[in-house]
Amino acid sequence: MSQSLGKEYIKFVSQNILGMLGISIYILADTFYISKAAGADGITVLNLCLPLYNLIYAIGSMVGVGSATRFTILKAQGDSVCHRFFSNAIFSVLFLSIPFMLAGAFFPDRILKIMGGDSAIAALGIPYARIFLIFAPCFMINFIMNAFVRNDGAPSLAMTATLAGSIFNIIFDYIFMFPLGMGMAGAALATAVSPVVSSCVCGTHFLRKDNQIRFLWQRPSPKRLLQACQLGTSAFIGEFSSGVTTTMFNFLILGIAGNVGVAAYGVIANLALVAMSMFNGVAQGSQPLISRYYGQGDESSARKILRYGIWTALGIAAVIIVITRVQTNTLIAMFNSEGSESLRSLAFDGVRLYFPGFLFAGINIVATGYLSASDCGLQALAASVSRGVVAIILCAFTMSRIWGMKGIWSSFMTAELLTGIMVVIMLAQLGKRRK
Repeated sequence: MSQSLGKEYIKFVSQNILGMLGISIYILADTFYISKAAGADGITVLNLCLPLYNLIYAIGSMVGVGSATRFTILKAQGDSVCHRFFSNAIFSVLFLSIPFMLAGAFFPDRILKIMGGDSAIAALGIPYARIFLIFAPCFMINFIMNAFVRNDGAPSLAMTATLAGSIFNIIFDYIFMFPLGMGMAGAALATAVSPVVSSCVCGTHFLRKDNQIRFLWQRPSPKRLLQACQLGTSAFIGEFSSGVTTTMFNFLILGIAGNVGVAAYGVIANLALVAMSMFNGVAQGSQPLISRYYGQGDESSARKILRYGIWTALGIAAVIIVITRVQTNTLIAMFNSEGSESLRSLAFDGVRLYFPGFLFAGINIVATGYLSASDCGLQALAASVSRGVVAIILCAFTMSRIWGMKGIWSSFMTAELLTGIMVVIMLAQLGKRRK
């Protein structure tokens, strides 16, 4: 049983890590091309828009992961109600995406100024913000499609779909921005169409004989949306917290180092997306297995998956720390096309102080995913709120006042360490109650 469980874990997690890496790599490609086309100001625009991306992904993640988790648990228990969660998720995000579409269509400049951009930055970023906000429902639906296909026993297809969207984005980023001369608008258009490509690939799952996902023409149910969100809230906070962190860091850094500081943080934030994607890949790849075993009453196997996930996260964190220490200048140079020494200096300190925090962040992400997948929504929410909102805000404000930019860079590791202590205590208490 243990050997079979290990093989299943490796299959789900490895494929999901590859899929999540695909997403992060196209974001890196986006950043690289924008740095070539628009320099540091372009990276600043991208970093100001990043929290909006995070919010869109957070909503899609909450509804998608939560609904897919309910689907898996109920399916394992033989409850036919499981078939109502897919279409309910689709209809719900179509409604929830309306404010983003309206904001993109009518006042993207105001949104950018609210996020901290000056007049020049807002003017440069209008076409970028307008396009990706209008495509908000595509991003959300893609998250739902991917989560359900993965939970319905097709992680390979989910990975292929994600990679297809990422490859499209990378290729058409270049085509739209340079040969066609569309600049920032081209970068946004390539990014906006990529989830459509990914969703179409996921859609082939419905043609398979073993497909168990049903699309039902039904009135959206707020009750089922709430049931899904109870298990998806930690996923929401996990994605949303990145936006909270980015927004707060942007405003703190603007007051200390100005636009060049925000550009330096943009380099770190985009590199951090690659690291975060791997830990999210471990958590999301483990989730269908944990939900299935939990639904079957096999808590021993569910906790074994958790242990596998923690060891995987520690291994990934060690590799990330080594690479970012050894290749700091090389990584920064990829996005410093203008050769700015002030950007390089700020980003150098940032990389060295920020990335060791993933030693604790990886464990927290995997453990929070376990809590959510095993129907412990309240504990998962507490862990997510701590690491994504409360701890990071308190640490960033306090430490920036004492140590300036170095305090901001170090606050990520401190917040994750504090959250890690809380997570270990919750897991220990949960283990005692379930024995």
